[in-house]
Amino acid sequence: MSTERIALIDVNNFYVSCERAFDPKLVGRPVVVLSNNDGCVVARSQEAKDLGITTGAPFFQVKQFMRSHGMAVRSSNYELYGDMSARVMEVISRFGSWQEVYSIDESFLGVQGNPEQLGELATRIRAAVGQGVGVPVCVGVAPTKTLAKFANHIAKRNEHLNGVCSLDSMDPDVIDGIQSRVPVTDLWGVGGKTGAKLAGLGITSIADLKRAEATEIRKKFSVVLQRTVLELNGTPCIAHAEERADKQQIMYSRSFSSPVTTLEAMLEVMSIYAQRGAARLMGDGMWATLLTVSAGTSRFAAGEASFPAVTLKLPRPTQDPILLSRLASAAMRELVVPGVSYVRGGVVLSGLQPDPGQQSFGIFEDEISENHVGDVLGAVKAKFGDKAIGLGLGGLAVEPGWSMKREHSSPKFTTEWSDLPVVRA
Repeated sequence: MSTERIALIDVNNFYVSCERAFDPKLVGRPVVVLSNNDGCVVARSQEAKDLGITTGAPFFQVKQFMRSHGMAVRSSNYELYGDMSARVMEVISRFGSWQEVYSIDESFLGVQGNPEQLGELATRIRAAVGQGVGVPVCVGVAPTKTLAKFANHIAKRNEHLNGVCSLDSMDPDVIDGIQSRVPVTDLWGVGGKTGAKLAGLGITSIADLKRAEATEIRKKFSVVLQRTVLELNGTPCIAHAEERADKQQIMYSRSFSSPVTTLEAMLEVMSIYAQRGAARLMGDGMWATLLTVSAGTSRFAAGEASFPAVTLKLPRPTQDPILLSRLASAAMRELVVPGVSYVRGGVVLSGLQPDPGQQSFGIFEDEISENHVGDVLGAVKAKFGDKAIGLGLGGLAVEPGWSMKREHSSPKFTTEWSDLPVVRA
């Protein structure tokens, strides 16, 4: 008999796996990926974890240790990771009746079948992602989202399962035994503070929480934790979202590798960030009606911290990079104090809406807008990448001196023509 179940597909060590997909020499080697401006460790391969590297470790503190142990270091390559995520999710979507993308490396999927079929399907999903995208995933299948997360937890920690765990194929006594050994804080949605309160009630393992009275848990904690108890007992309580909520804003914000102290440099920042935000608008098929620009000094710098920002209502819904660049630069011109050391800047496009249709332009619309130069810029960027064309420094391949430091960055293998891998016979 066919049964409806939920699969949770999760890419193993996502950032590292993306790097390894295009550089096989990294396979089996300890690898770490760094945060913005190469500040601290945000992702680790299992080999790096085994050597004691922790998430959040400042790079300058562990740099020498990494070098002495032959670790590979990579700067965060968000363009690559975002594109690889989209590819993974597209492959996964072929196998289910519905899909909910939970994060950049996780997706819930509605699946059907008997226990044997579900196990085979999970194996096929894993193989398809590996062959089509080149990254390893684990698949957990269960009656509820919470149990699917738990099944994925089992798949990751038991090599003999080959990355797949379907609870329907497991002996209930075995499942109970595992749940009695796994801390309740390893459960999806149970954080450290909640875990400490549960421990005060004698609930320290997943099995303990499963046996708890759901109504009492609600009284002492919340309806959210009550749902977790019910889901552990096989009752689906967390609905899936077949359509993701409409995106409310697009943000392009970065810390600078070196402080920006002049008005000219900050106007360059705003122009480039506005153009990149416009490219994202075009990619999403959205038009913005509000523009916010901001900058910020370091909270630890001498003197009073400063975080100037302003929001403008746009003259019309737009995704025009020329108009957005002009308005962002003009708005920031009134905010910047020359000589002050700004360490971050950002552009936020909000009030998003789908295609507003044909708009009537006023008599004061400039010739550039009438000739749709912005549309041409956007189309070229969409086809050939952000650096193919742009306004001012936004059209140069060489990054400005204030750009986010990424000294160990790999190429943008899938999003920049110049970075495409080359196969030599």
